[in-house]
Amino acid sequence: MSPIPTRSPASRPPRRPVHPLRRKRPRWAMRAAMTLSVVVLASAGIGHSVVAGLDADIARVDPFKDMKNRPRAGHGMNVLLVGTDGRDRITEQERRRYRLGGAPCHCTDTLMIVHISDDRKRASVVSLPRDSYAETPPHTDRTTGRTHRGHPLRVNAAYAEGGPQLTVRTVEHMTRVKIDHYLEVDFTSFMKTVDVLGGVKVCTALPLKDAYTGLDLPPGTHTLKGGEALQYVRSRHLDADSDFGRMRRQQRFLAALVDRATSSGVLLNPLRFRDVARAVLGSVRADRGFGADELLALGRAMRTFSPSSSEFTTVPVAQMGHVVKGIGSTVKWDPVKAEQLFRSLRDDKPLASVRKRGAATGVEVDPRRIHVQVENGTPTAGLATRVDAALAATGFRTSGRPTPAPDRTVRHTVITYDPRWDRSARSLAAALPGSRLRPLPGLGPTLRVTAGADFRQVRKVRAREPGQGEFGVVRGNEARCP
Repeated sequence: MSPIPTRSPASRPPRRPVHPLRRKRPRWAMRAAMTLSVVVLASAGIGHSVVAGLDADIARVDPFKDMKNRPRAGHGMNVLLVGTDGRDRITEQERRRYRLGGAPCHCTDTLMIVHISDDRKRASVVSLPRDSYAETPPHTDRTTGRTHRGHPLRVNAAYAEGGPQLTVRTVEHMTRVKIDHYLEVDFTSFMKTVDVLGGVKVCTALPLKDAYTGLDLPPGTHTLKGGEALQYVRSRHLDADSDFGRMRRQQRFLAALVDRATSSGVLLNPLRFRDVARAVLGSVRADRGFGADELLALGRAMRTFSPSSSEFTTVPVAQMGHVVKGIGSTVKWDPVKAEQLFRSLRDDKPLASVRKRGAATGVEVDPRRIHVQVENGTPTAGLATRVDAALAATGFRTSGRPTPAPDRTVRHTVITYDPRWDRSARSLAAALPGSRLRPLPGLGPTLRVTAGADFRQVRKVRAREPGQGEFGVVRGNEARCP
């Protein structure tokens, strides 16, 4: 019997080089793998039984009972996410530690409309200021049984007066957006959700300290557990924006929470997925129609549902401190811009797509308060002078004396800034599409723009009032830590 011929190492064909994208799967591929695992689990007997069995853990509420004259259904799915100040299951020690005060007002602390597009590739989150001026439709008081005509109130008081039903009816009456599902979270369930996920990462360039909630975070990256996370999303006294600053932190936290919940460590591990889902759903209240099928639909949506594919915004505001007799100070919406915003939800369109061509982009800091020094990072003569003039034309306080960059050529326009002036840096970046932010502690209040070879234009920007601008749309990836 003749021996089996073999190849010498030298005669073997060379191994094909591994393509760089195959060494490390891109993020979308990981998302697809995660979703595939959920769908495979759900399609198999074990997976479906795990998901279907979670239905029994959800506390049920009927927010749509006897509702008539509702808005016409649009495309996609709208979930009203309600955060209440319920704290019945919180221990006395936790009340003191996290400064939760005494008796709750039994009202909504947070109101968000979460719109998931019909193709499940985009999520839009609209925050409704809790002090928004609202008018209820006619209803029956859930406590006294008395019938009420429609009357004015702050939108967060609708829950105390008529529970989930009046809350949904009031929001639909204000927005003309049909709510498909209702999800309610109180202080206890919020803390439990964050804890079961192992905490959620947030970052801050400035110290955050609030004597009312006890929040005390130094600059940097932090993984917040349940109690600290509750302090973070409740704090209203960190800046002059009050509720609007708090809503932006809530939106950033929600983006980070979604990112954590859809991580590979959760979705690729069936037991981990079951435990997390059971803990989360076992601590919320939802409408009767929110069940296994909706869970599976959301699982499929996770293929592309990530902070980078999401939009976060707040209802445009016309007047802060709108005083109403018998109610006090309220927040009055801008009727024209608010209608444009909610129409985009009804029509299942991206929120940022409604900004008019050529219109100025709303930014956090007035350009007239931002000092800028421009330098040329390319061999192109006069580029820095053009950038300086264009920035000055849109309101920035440029030096008027641009300089060449020292001994280098840069491909991308870079904004170098002191982290203490991060809001100014973001406002300047909005005027320079495609620019990159580079923090440099100790630089001081003057921001430095190094014009790169990719510079094309300066976009018009203007300061926006809280809740105004191009709907204040914040892309989710801007909310994540570097």
